[in-house]
Amino acid sequence: MQADTVTIRELSAAEAEERLGELAAILVDAVAHGASVNFLKGLTLDAAAEFWRGQLPGIADGSRHLLVADEGGALIGTVVLSKAPQPNQPHRADVGKMLVLDSAQRRGLGRRLLTAIEELAVAQGRTLLQLDTTCGSAGERLYERCGWTRFGVVPGHARAPSGKLTNTSFFYKQL
Repeated sequence: MQADTVTIRELSAAEAEERLGELAAILVDAVAHGASVNFLKGLTLDAAAEFWRGQLPGIADGSRHLLVADEGGALIGTVVLSKAPQPNQPHRADVGKMLVLDSAQRRGLGRRLLTAIEELAVAQGRTLLQLDTTCGSAGERLYERCGWTRFGVVPGHARAPSGKLTNTSFFYKQL
């Protein structure tokens, strides 16, 4: 199927809860293929579902937004917008869990998810976004191509799924 058959849309907390299995499978797939997204090799579907379950209160109260790539009723990608809770930062949000199933990559879905989360951020009054990613990753290349600005690298910041310490690039984008 072509990328134009994919819909990028927001999930409500209720739908996210109903689809925890699919969300978990996307996260497990990402970690299994080496994505450094806070988890180590051997992540189970149960543990991944528990992670997503922990996101539900924020989705329900509007402090967090979950966008998905949906192809024919199957979820194949995710991205999360987390609004800064600090009273002096009502203009800022973090982007995270930018994930696309390995089998659906190389179709422009990452760019589409990123564009959609940026548009949602603006609609939510957020004009400064931040994120981090592993140095040398496909994500790092995507963010650079999409106009994000790297503002630093922290050596040994996080462990890759293999357990090896990796460097992390930090990015921002003003919208």
